[in-house]
Amino acid sequence: MKPMTDKHLAVLRRHMIDVIGIHADLLEEELGKAAFDERILTAMARIPRHLFVPEPLAHLAYEDRPLPIGFEKTISQPFICALMTDLLALEPQDIVLEVGTGLGYQTAILAELVSHVWSVEIVEEFADGAQLRLGHLGHNNVDIRVGDGSRGWPDHAPYDKIIVTAAAETVPPALLEQLKSQGRLVMPLGPPDAQQLTLLEKDPDGSVRSQAMIPVRFTQLETVV
Repeated sequence: MKPMTDKHLAVLRRHMIDVIGIHADLLEEELGKAAFDERILTAMARIPRHLFVPEPLAHLAYEDRPLPIGFEKTISQPFICALMTDLLALEPQDIVLEVGTGLGYQTAILAELVSHVWSVEIVEEFADGAQLRLGHLGHNNVDIRVGDGSRGWPDHAPYDKIIVTAAAETVPPALLEQLKSQGRLVMPLGPPDAQQLTLLEKDPDGSVRSQAMIPVRFTQLETVV
């Protein structure tokens, strides 16, 4: 079989966007809306997701499922990437903290939509690979460092929005401290067998409201003792 061309991959990418739209519509009751922000879908239609997965899996990149990327980690399914991005309610001027860069696909989506992304990744090989991929695509509004994401990146806090692409039973306190008043934080919370994708909003008085959206299954957030 001959290899897929950019034309083939573009068709698959458009199909991916259609599938995301179907899933959003089917989950209208749970999500409170039937469609995602068009800016997100436009960004995802531009970004070559096949460059953010291991090369042998490139032909699977536009299927709506997670894929292994090494070190017992995965890249989230496209629908979950779109949903988490939509829940952040991003604005062009936002400064965003991402915990869990992986190979940089979610980072690329954020970079298309906001002013700057500060991203923390615990696996050095991922951080290096993501920086190369993002630089190749011209995303120069991203900085990545290797470290314990549960501690955030205090040097550049506070953040308008925070996204965590790994699960924990409770929100790391440092992340809530680094979130701006009226900011939003999206991450999977709960025990491994009962995770819920959760939206947290920080009120002006410092209190935090949370809303569980849908059941999910993410790898655990790694920390350094």
